[in-house]
Amino acid sequence: MLAVIPTFSLAEWRAASDEQVVADHLLAMCHGVGFFYLTDHGVPHAFLHDYFRQLEQFFALPEATKAQIDKRNSAHFRGWECVGAELTNNRVDHREQLDVSTEHSPHPADAEPAYLRLDGPNQWLPEHELPGFHAAVDEFFAHMGAVAWELMEVMSVGLGLPRHHLRERFGERPLSFVKLISYPRTPPGEAGVNAHNDAGFLTLLLQHGVGGLQALAPDGEWLDIDPPPGAIIVNIGEMLQAMTGNYFVACTHRVIATEPRFSSAYFHGPDLRTSLAPLALPARFAEAVANSPRHRSAGFMAKRDELLDGRDDIASESAAVFGQQMWNYYVRSYPDVVEKHYPGTTQPA
Repeated sequence: MLAVIPTFSLAEWRAASDEQVVADHLLAMCHGVGFFYLTDHGVPHAFLHDYFRQLEQFFALPEATKAQIDKRNSAHFRGWECVGAELTNNRVDHREQLDVSTEHSPHPADAEPAYLRLDGPNQWLPEHELPGFHAAVDEFFAHMGAVAWELMEVMSVGLGLPRHHLRERFGERPLSFVKLISYPRTPPGEAGVNAHNDAGFLTLLLQHGVGGLQALAPDGEWLDIDPPPGAIIVNIGEMLQAMTGNYFVACTHRVIATEPRFSSAYFHGPDLRTSLAPLALPARFAEAVANSPRHRSAGFMAKRDELLDGRDDIASESAAVFGQQMWNYYVRSYPDVVEKHYPGTTQPA
């Protein structure tokens, strides 16, 4: 039977007389498909409307203007990139995007471990180029972060942990990032973004009226992601998969756009130094994994050197800490940026 994408309401959580029952409902979604629609999240509709208006205006700017903040100029992998600049599983993605992250003071250019070099500033256009854009993106960070922190409380309760356990695990300098994305029509046989798992912890995505996102169901069928109006699409990343011992599984997904499409994704992340060691969970979670071939065999995205050696797309092992996981992602996806700022790098740091 074909799986469906379930829906979770934050209003039910906030009004719950029995929080464990509601938290268990969310856990079932994370253990199943690994995607869900989040409703009653409280992010104002008027803000989201304005945010996407700003997003569309950014991508409508001349390429020469956007190129002022070309990602290749950033040693921290932040900025604008033209269509085809990112690789997923060593395949070209047909999308244009702007990447921004939580801003922390940078470490030295030769910092070790190398993943510490991901801390640093964003690139922004001068305010006169697109008035209000910087502020809108900052507000998007704030809204999505608040929702993600609340979801983590629900997950902590469901996993039998203290309410703020996951938040405390995130450390002193959490590092989240946002993608603002414009998809042209996908060429035949290609993908707007190729099949992949998200490398991080938790992804919150909004798409502006046009579909194209697909998730790989447990039965091997591709499911079209078609959220209710105003809902946030949420999916599990590989970090959460690692920390729950594969009880939660990062769901493989892709985008094939049949018409131009805009979306924006928020990736909720911890301190770069956060350990991905498994959480201390009740035995029933490990037993559930042991009894499920799908969960037992769930792997992680291959590293850049593994892809070059012909390794399967999703067959690797998790990194030891979050920063290493993200460094693997950037090295895998942006070889031109790596060659410019970190020449000769292929192995994970």
